[in-house]
Order: sequence, then structure tokens, then C-alpha cells
Amino acid sequence: MALSLKKLGTRALTALVFVLVLLTGLLWNYYSFTLLFFIIAIWGLYEFYKVCEALGAAPQKNLGYLLGGISYFAFVEGDLFLTGLSIVLASLQLTLLCFPFVIFAGAVFSKKTLPFSNAIYTMVGIIYTVLPFALLHHLVITHRPEAPYLFFDPSTLLGVILLIWCNDTFAYLGGSIFGKHKLIERVSPGKTWEGTAFGVLVTFGGSFVIAHFQPATAAQLWVVMGLLVPLLATLGDLVQSAMKRQAAIKDTGSIMPGHGGILDRFDSLIFVTPFVVVLTKLMA
Repeated sequence: MALSLKKLGTRALTALVFVLVLLTGLLWNYYSFTLLFFIIAIWGLYEFYKVCEALGAAPQKNLGYLLGGISYFAFVEGDLFLTGLSIVLASLQLTLLCFPFVIFAGAVFSKKTLPFSNAIYTMVGIIYTVLPFALLHHLVITHRPEAPYLFFDPSTLLGVILLIWCNDTFAYLGGSIFGKHKLIERVSPGKTWEGTAFGVLVTFGGSFVIAHFQPATAAQLWVVMGLLVPLLATLGDLVQSAMKRQAAIKDTGSIMPGHGGILDRFDSLIFVTPFVVVLTKLMA
């Protein structure tokens, strides 16, 4: 695929604004982090339901937004807001078990066709777009042995995001310059084996740079993530592309020129997050 300087310029300008907003919300404090990713999660859910409608479904959107919001705050560390609040918010996690039944109950009273298919779309939207952003709270909360309380530390999440950006950038550049062989043309015609391999290799190299600034006990984790993150990020992008192709749409939204919508921009992080959370817990 030929390198388009105009397209690259549009993407670069949008990416600059995006990076400034994201880093400000991520690094400022736990309040800004929580609010930023709550907005992203609910906006992503809105876009997901729009895709579902393009597929001919009619998800229970209002119920989905309500349960999605509850699902997100069930993972918030309340003690960083107000002492004792974590007990209240943690109790919300138990209610998550009831949500499928609430959604199916809502389908009983729906007058739309295929109500139970719509109920499944409603649930999948929460799982796919809200749960990964809720799980990010596990990556930014840490406990230091010398202190009896929790800390907000976004460094791990920042490292993961940098690896994703590295993979996206160099896969795009590598594909633009060297790409000849299509990866999965029926899903994503623009992706090539050369671009994908270039992105993975550069990202793997970048993980050693991140590992160099980490404690010795965490260095191995970052080397593993140097391979895991770009591979999962590529899969997340392919899943999103397949979804859009089936719905016959180009982008999930238009909030970011050159990048599309929230799901277009965060498709990699959505797919990467659950696996990284599990990996960090296993290698802690």
C-alpha cells in the first residue's frame, strides 16, 4: 500500500490531540483517570450498539448503559476517593452476576422482534466495551509494603499503551513502505504480513527499553508483554475490522478524523487488557 502523506498528516494531528487528552487524564490523578475511562467505556458502548443496529439488531440500549455504568464502577477503588467507599463499590461486583438475568427479563417485555437475540447483543456490548476499561483499575492501583494503604500508579498501564502505540505506528509505517503480502485480506485489506512483523519486532525491542527502567523483578514481565501485547493488539484490530466489515461500515464513529471512533482507536487496548491483567497477576 502506498504511503499517503496527506492521510498520514491527518492521522498525526488527530493522534497528537488524542495523546494529550489521554495522557492528561491518565497521569493527572485517580479522579481524572476514572472519569476519562468511564466516558470512553460508555461512549464505546454507544458505538457498539450503533454497530449492532447496522447489523439489524435492536439492543436494549438504556438498560445497557445503566448496567454498563454499574459494571465500570464496580471495579473502582473507592478508598482512593473516600475512606470506606471501596466496600460499597466492591459489593457492586456481586451484582454483576445478576445482570444477564436482568437483561433477559427485559427481553420478555420487549415488543421488538428477536428480543433474546437483542438481549445477547446488549450483554456482549457490556462485556466487550465496558469490562476491559473497568479492568484497567487493576493495572493502576498498587500496594507498597512500607505503607498500609493503596497508591495510584499508572506506570504499568502507560507502558502497555506505549507498546500498543509502538506496534500501531510501526505496523502502519512498515506496511506502507514494505507491505506486499496481505495478512487477512477479507477482514482487513490494508494489513500486511510485512507491516505486522515489523510492528511486532520493533515493539519487542521497545519492551527492553521499558524493562530497563523497571525493577529487576518486573523486567521479565515486560519482555513477555513485548511479544504478547503486539500480537493481541493486532488480533483486537482484526476483530474490530471483521465486525465493521460484517456491518458494512468503515468506522464505528467519526470523533477522531483519520482514526474513526472510540472503538476504532481503542480496539487494541480492549483486546489486550484482560490478558495483561491476568499476566500481571500471575507474574506478580
